[in-house]
Amino acid sequence: MVSPRKGGHLPLLGKIRIFFWITYGVWLAAFVVLPILLVLYQSLHDVHGRWTLENFSRFFSPVYLRMAGDSLWYAFWITFLSLVVAYPAALSLVRLASRDFWLVALILPSWVNLFLKAYAFLGILSEHGPVNALFSLVGLGSVPLLFTDLGFVLVSVYIFIPFMILPIFNAIRAIPAELIDAARDLGASPLQVVRRVIWPLSLPGVRAGVQATFIPALSLFMITRLIAGNRVITLGTAIEQHFLVTGDWGMGSAIAVVLLLLMSASVIFARRSLFAAPVGGE
Repeated sequence: MVSPRKGGHLPLLGKIRIFFWITYGVWLAAFVVLPILLVLYQSLHDVHGRWTLENFSRFFSPVYLRMAGDSLWYAFWITFLSLVVAYPAALSLVRLASRDFWLVALILPSWVNLFLKAYAFLGILSEHGPVNALFSLVGLGSVPLLFTDLGFVLVSVYIFIPFMILPIFNAIRAIPAELIDAARDLGASPLQVVRRVIWPLSLPGVRAGVQATFIPALSLFMITRLIAGNRVITLGTAIEQHFLVTGDWGMGSAIAVVLLLLMSASVIFARRSLFAAPVGGE
């Protein structure tokens, strides 16, 4: 038999739960669903406000297809290099006694405004900046990094590193120590432990990190403008151009719709690819 006190609390808890669900639903509809519908609606209109599918047909011209290919290419390299740096870093962080300090040191730069960080790199990568001063000191001379593809990728990797390290760190830390000890007791080398135990069990974190990096890397535009100049033209910069310069909101919205589809496809691919492979091996 349910006590009166417990019975009295159940309706209240149910009302609180319903209230939070309604609040979340309103927020989701107002700030996610409605903006997407507005972008889709705008993409079906030309500059004169007439209904048209011309914006999408224009997207499949060689110019925009090349932009889409460049966006995917740069996003791939940014994600790949972030993973190459982040995975060993996450492995090292898990084993450190002072990992809390290093996690704070990793997270703190992400609190700084992205615009300010991009401007800081204008000085760091400039011809007379500290990076080229270091290159000159070791005899390499001045290396042009600002307004280049390489500079754009390196700055983007720096910005996205925390979003790759943190989910991988959490996934590795959640692996039971008994499994690693058992692998070592069975004669596995450190490399085999990583390859056959830690890597498969940390794939959910890798997948989360890849998604958290690849998806925003697809739509970069501010870093592209400031660090790469006109050397890198992606879908993000094309959207900015149509909304702020040419005033062709319909074409900009059409590109945004295609970008949303590319992001959705990348999420599906990440869930079904190697990163979502079941644990197990030879």
